[in-house]
Amino acid sequence: MPAPDPAGPWDEVPLLFANADLLVVNKPAGLLSVPGRGPDKQDCVIHRIQQQFPEALIVHRLDMATSGLLLLARGPASQRQLSMAFEARQVHKRYEALVHGDVSSTPAQEWSEVNLPLLTDWPNRPRQKVDFALGKPSLTRYRVLQGPCASPSRSANLANLANLANLARPGLPRYSRLELEPVTGRTHQLRVHMLALGHPIIGDTLYGPETDQAPRLYLHARVLELPALGLKFECPPEF
Repeated sequence: MPAPDPAGPWDEVPLLFANADLLVVNKPAGLLSVPGRGPDKQDCVIHRIQQQFPEALIVHRLDMATSGLLLLARGPASQRQLSMAFEARQVHKRYEALVHGDVSSTPAQEWSEVNLPLLTDWPNRPRQKVDFALGKPSLTRYRVLQGPCASPSRSANLANLANLANLARPGLPRYSRLELEPVTGRTHQLRVHMLALGHPIIGDTLYGPETDQAPRLYLHARVLELPALGLKFECPPEF
């Protein structure tokens, strides 16, 4: 008998767009983009989507804990073209995040920057760190969408409403809602830059405070734009 497929159902990864060249899906938080090492890390977006689209190939990745828009190529030729567009920074991405603390010192809707070089923290992999001597140039733009929050204002499911309400109990730090744009694409860039700013992303088990008991990382890839192809996708977060 053939071995059972280690991947979960493909239709649990919402397919938002498909044409002859590419696919766009909404990756759930907690699911790998690509397989890891070991049989327990084979369930991932690409394996699930290949159940329905065998020609699908990965172009870029989202951290396992991050949800949101993920672009897949249909075939090697499309993969090369899309990979070149990423390398040339012709693909524009924006994220939405909830971060610890009050970021209202930055005027709402005005863009600010975090420009800090990043390097792998080898003794503590997979953590990354700011390193002015050896780090690679890394630039993040951000702006405040809402902050500080004492209660959720976005429509959300009941579980998320309860989680956000717990984060805003009296005596606990408040949180702010930010839009983030990674100009460069370093590993964990948004997470480390928000930590360096003094406002780690809520639910970040690598970079957040030990007292953070959020059920997930509140980081979502919301916007994906390919101007050369005339395509723009937007997927609001559930939080």
